[in-house]
Amino acid sequence: MTRNTPCGIAIPQVAGDGAAYLTELNDFLKRADALGFESAWTQEGILGKFPLLEPLSLLSHAAALTTKLRLGVSIMLINLRNPLQLAKTLATLDLLSGGRLDVGVGVGRHVDEGLFGYSKDRRIRRFVEGIAVLKALWTEDPATVSGTFWNFENISMNPKPVQSPHPPIWFGARSEVAIRRAVRLGDAWMGAGSSSTEAFIKQMELVRRELDLADRDPATFRISKRVYLAIDDDRDRAERRLREWFALRYGNEDMATRDSIWGSAAQVRDELAAVVEAGAGHLLLNPVFDDREHLEILAESIVPHL
Repeated sequence: MTRNTPCGIAIPQVAGDGAAYLTELNDFLKRADALGFESAWTQEGILGKFPLLEPLSLLSHAAALTTKLRLGVSIMLINLRNPLQLAKTLATLDLLSGGRLDVGVGVGRHVDEGLFGYSKDRRIRRFVEGIAVLKALWTEDPATVSGTFWNFENISMNPKPVQSPHPPIWFGARSEVAIRRAVRLGDAWMGAGSSSTEAFIKQMELVRRELDLADRDPATFRISKRVYLAIDDDRDRAERRLREWFALRYGNEDMATRDSIWGSAAQVRDELAAVVEAGAGHLLLNPVFDDREHLEILAESIVPHL
């Protein structure tokens, strides 16, 4: 059964040859906009050998080249940023995109926050207060926040975001307590690309339980899954290329076999349908090579059938 599941596409974010990349990026974004994808997304990756462009700068560029695509980052580690400055940046991006911004946030445990000048102590408390700062500055004028890390009274930040009450906040979360926090504070949850369909199904059970415990209407909370994929009738070649990419991106090629989907268009479509059947009301489709070719195949042979 076709559900017309909204599908986003990952924006190519690895810049090789600067001039060639920019030409290919611009073509990709305009084509994704024309093909009817629901959204386009970036990833966080400030430090590391894998050469990811900064996600918000890239979304600003995407906003100038597109008119219909929603534009998201999933996920951004807000503990590495000053939330007052971040609130301004995101409000500006929402305005420049005409109210098309989705804000993905998470705590993350793989980055040393001390390198950014922040203490590791009470990091969850600082994360929660950072969310409160964003919401206050976006929705109140003047705004007041009283917390452990952030305290201010009668502070104004303008202009406000275009979206009311604010851009949707998407959470990345895996554990029970983190999913509970996402349901309490967020507008949506996205299962990680670096997790399997089986893990997503188990996490979905937690999401549904927490929505029920919070007496929250599931219709007010979007659920998505980032899916790394490769479309190729030669399954062995597709898996090999995925493993090569995962070795570079995550330092673990075995994650490719565990966490991604590959094969012919029909095989990929069937496996994505299983993710939708498990409860995903949105998919973030993330090819890891041959981005332009995958964009066309996904639009023609897969997205219309999900």
